[in-house]
Amino acid sequence: MNILVAGATGKTGQLLVQDLLDKGHKPTALVRESSDTSDLPEGVDLRHGDLTDLSSGVCEGMDAVIFAAGSGGSTGPEMTNKVDRDGAKKLVDLARAEGVKRFVMLSSIGADQENPQGEMANYLEAKHAADEHLKASGLTYAILRPVALSDAGRSDETVLGEEVEKSAEASRADVAALLAEAAVSGRFDGKALDMQSA
Repeated sequence: MNILVAGATGKTGQLLVQDLLDKGHKPTALVRESSDTSDLPEGVDLRHGDLTDLSSGVCEGMDAVIFAAGSGGSTGPEMTNKVDRDGAKKLVDLARAEGVKRFVMLSSIGADQENPQGEMANYLEAKHAADEHLKASGLTYAILRPVALSDAGRSDETVLGEEVEKSAEASRADVAALLAEAAVSGRFDGKALDMQSA
């Protein structure tokens, strides 16, 4: 499958594109002109595009799209809204326009709330808006909502759905593996699932 990955240069994104390559698929990294792509695995194609100003055609020729991007923890609400909300929504619209078969969204635990509270409220509001836009788009979708991310390796198993403990952790390696599986297998089509490493 030809799979576009937004956020491919991030920690989770790098693991994700390697996982897709290992499974025999063809990942294409959506990157800004200024992005450092030196850590991407060999065999990953590049397609230039900025999530704050996407142009038509970025999803051309793709069977699936995975949104694994984020504005980063050090940016303010404005950039969070531009990337995590508006950028994600625009990518959904462009994927639909190109007839992409499946869209996989990396979201966050708590993004199912309409009115989140606390210091993460803006981030969760942005993720919630993006998730709801995807659900309403008509695209075949899967949404993964992990708990706090860690750099631990692959675990023996993962927990999905209602059994997830909000105080647990999810390794980026496990998240990447599940995003790849969601994109290529259809196992999670039409689902929005909380997730943790066991």
